Amino acid sequence: MTVLVDLPADPTVERRRAVQAAAASSLRRRKLASTAALGVCWVFLAVAVVPLVAVVAYVVAKGLPAWNADFFTNSTVPEGIPGGGVWNAIVGTMVITGIAIVVTVPLGLLVGLFLAESEGRVAAALRFTADVMTGIPSITVGIFGYIAIVRNYGYSGFAGAFAIGFIMLPVIVRAGESAFRGVPTSLNEAALALGARKATIARRVVVPTALPGVITGVLLAVARGLGETAPLLLTIGGNQYLQWNPTKQMAALPTTIYNSSSQPYADQVQLAWGAALLLVVVVLVLSIGSRLLAARLRKERR
Repeated sequence: MTVLVDLPADPTVERRRAVQAAAASSLRRRKLASTAALGVCWVFLAVAVVPLVAVVAYVVAKGLPAWNADFFTNSTVPEGIPGGGVWNAIVGTMVITGIAIVVTVPLGLLVGLFLAESEGRVAAALRFTADVMTGIPSITVGIFGYIAIVRNYGYSGFAGAFAIGFIMLPVIVRAGESAFRGVPTSLNEAALALGARKATIARRVVVPTALPGVITGVLLAVARGLGETAPLLLTIGGNQYLQWNPTKQMAALPTTIYNSSSQPYADQVQLAWGAALLLVVVVLVLSIGSRLLAARLRKERR
């Protein structure tokens, strides 16, 4: 004769059943809450995206008619004279931004590498300074460039490059620090175990590994510097003629947009819209290109 004995219930199984029952009873409420939260997110996304798309579409509609061969090959001409372009402003923007890149990128990456490898008072002071510089209004930077350079040496491309570099530098420093800190510590430890010095590790391990993030940060800093107007208004002086010499007064796309848009002449306003569209396209290409390049570099290193 077989005797059945009731075994004590497993507390783990009972707890699991209780949790499942509680989850099933609140499933409908949680689905409704999730749907409502997603709806709110989509609404705020539309609030953010729709004005942006509208502004871009408006700039394209207004600026595209100004794009022709003369626009990209001729310099600015006085109002009423046909055939004017922004070639002088394009050259000025390239020269000013190029000088700023040559100076700020090496300096910013060196400071970012130092901050990533150090935690002392000096590093904390530099980090705090970079954060403060990031929030300084661009007009303040322009006034500083005017007082420091223009009042002593006059308007020039170098003065504009100084102001733009001042804006780009903290962005590069913080982006470089974040990229260098993202390098796994196991790589540093492996290199140290092999007897490599810190300088060698930084040059051959840390920098190549962090290169995607570094490139993204640099290109985003360049994109921000390209769109600044206030510092250039107070430093470069403007020039309607083609000028490659950075010691002289130069034109730039932001200042051309500002000056031409305030004119009461339709051809000058049309020129401003075309220059604005060109600037938007350049910034958009840099922003998207930086992310695509960083993704490709990460994929290759895997």
